Amino acid sequence: MTQTTPGTQTADTPAAPPGRFAALAGGARQYGIVAALVLIVVFFQVVTDGRILQPNNVTSLIQQNAYVFILAVGMLMIIVAGHIDLSVGSIVAAVGGVIGILLTDYGLNTWLVVLIALIVGALVGAWQGFWVAYVGVPAFIVTLAGMLIFRGVALVLVGYTRAGFPGPYLDISNAGLAGLTGFVGRLDAFTLGVGIVGVAAFVLLAVRNRRLTTRHGATAEPVLMFTGRLVLLAALLGLITYWVALSALGLPYVLIIVGVVIVAYAWLMGNTVFGRRIYAIGGNLSAAKLSGVNTRRVNFWLFVNMGFLCGLTAIVVTSRAGAALSAAGQNYELDAIAACFIGGAAVTGGVGRIVGAIVGALIMGVLNMGLSIMGVDPSWQFIIKGLVLLLAVAFDLINKMRSGQR
Repeated sequence: MTQTTPGTQTADTPAAPPGRFAALAGGARQYGIVAALVLIVVFFQVVTDGRILQPNNVTSLIQQNAYVFILAVGMLMIIVAGHIDLSVGSIVAAVGGVIGILLTDYGLNTWLVVLIALIVGALVGAWQGFWVAYVGVPAFIVTLAGMLIFRGVALVLVGYTRAGFPGPYLDISNAGLAGLTGFVGRLDAFTLGVGIVGVAAFVLLAVRNRRLTTRHGATAEPVLMFTGRLVLLAALLGLITYWVALSALGLPYVLIIVGVVIVAYAWLMGNTVFGRRIYAIGGNLSAAKLSGVNTRRVNFWLFVNMGFLCGLTAIVVTSRAGAALSAAGQNYELDAIAACFIGGAAVTGGVGRIVGAIVGALIMGVLNMGLSIMGVDPSWQFIIKGLVLLLAVAFDLINKMRSGQR
């Protein structure tokens, strides 16, 4: 046994607590993601002669990429638990087909159709969750089968495009609250108020969570790094508020939906027993079982939740398009998975934050819009997004090696 005295260090003694390294690496990762988003926005703002940040373009960015934000939230939970879901795009198309038939062929009430779509999505998720949780088929196989099955269902349901949806349904993704409480100069007052409250709540919750982390003896990221990341994110939210308040729609309904999803699931993952169990399963499955976690039940509800969010996405997508298409949802699963990994989720599970996934989704959205404005060929857009994903995962693995995680 090697004898040491206080203040000395041997080859077997770490220079600093491993938790400190992990906190530094995790903080640097989150800080780097936000900084990367800012740099990408600045780059496209320059090369597009300021068009990327025009108020209406910012609103369009949110409307066009709402599906990524919603799916990335559910996908993050799946990835943290150590699974993957390849079927989300096909489920969105299938549920969209159900929506189209109910609205055009049967003329059902808009809000009844919305409720049915959410239930159908949850039932599809329950189907897949059963095979994963209770039969033991790997999620990769179950969802790969689901990708094929539900794409076929979409093709069967939507033999021809269903269009002509009622106005209230189209408003879900295409209207907003402009002028609800008047204007402050050119800025929509209601949007400004919501944005200010949102930024304040975000800062207060972040500070509260840090205090709880340190109070319970866990290692938190350094104060300077935490403050820098918080300021960057708050500034980003403030700028988004300003640009949206300038747009013709004011606060879009779809942004309210996305905001509620983000806040609700960030709270669920960070402050509930269910959220902690998801991290436990992804971090160490055997230890989670020994601790009494019902892993089957958690996995089942994870996929039910993913199906529910697919139903919500189908509502948003069909409302935005004004039609139900059998080809809807193509590559949605890839966008959601990419957003999670770019946002800091670990390939091996157990690590990931909702905020990180949303920042990753914003990066994907800005890339999509910026490259489109520049007129870049779609083939090159795929190549560029693929390289961004590859570099993000490689950066994550390098960080883990540097922090001593193997």
